[in-house]
Amino acid sequence: MATKPSNHNLNVFRKPLALFSQSPMTGFYRDGYCRTGPEDGGNHAVAGLLTKEFLDFSASRGNNLRSVPGLKEGCKWCLCTARWKEAMEAAKTNEDPVVPKVFLHATDESALNNGVTMDTLKKYAAEPEAPGGGGSLEKKAPITPGTKEGIAKETH
Repeated sequence: MATKPSNHNLNVFRKPLALFSQSPMTGFYRDGYCRTGPEDGGNHAVAGLLTKEFLDFSASRGNNLRSVPGLKEGCKWCLCTARWKEAMEAAKTNEDPVVPKVFLHATDESALNNGVTMDTLKKYAAEPEAPGGGGSLEKKAPITPGTKEGIAKETH
C-alpha cells in the first residue's frame, strides 16, 4: 500500500506539516515527518524532544525506545499520541521532564483526534508559535516520503 504524501498532512495549526528530524530519521514512515496514515495504529503524530525521564517511562510501559539505533535523550522523535498523553497524565507538574516538549508545527493534526487538546499541546510547546505555522524544523531539503518497507516497528 502506498503512503499518503507528507505535503498533504497538516499540523495542529492546519498548515503544512513541518519536517521534524532526519537524524535520527523519525516518523512512522521513517521520512522525517510525524505524519500518520492508515497503517499507523499507534498514531505517531506528536513531535517531541526526548528526555531521559520519558525514555524511562516509555520503557516501563513496554516500549524501550533506546533499542532504536541512535535514539537517546535530546533526540527529536515522533511519539505515539497515547504514550505522550499517558506521560502527561503521570506528570507531577507542567515542568515535569517525563513529558517531552512538543514542536507544534511538526505535530500532525491527527493528535487532536486522539485525546489531546490544542491547549494541552500548547502547555508543552517547545517553540513559540510562528506566524504562518509551517516550514521545516530541520535545515535540510525535504525528502520523498517512504514506502511501507520503511514503516516503524515499535511495540505499544
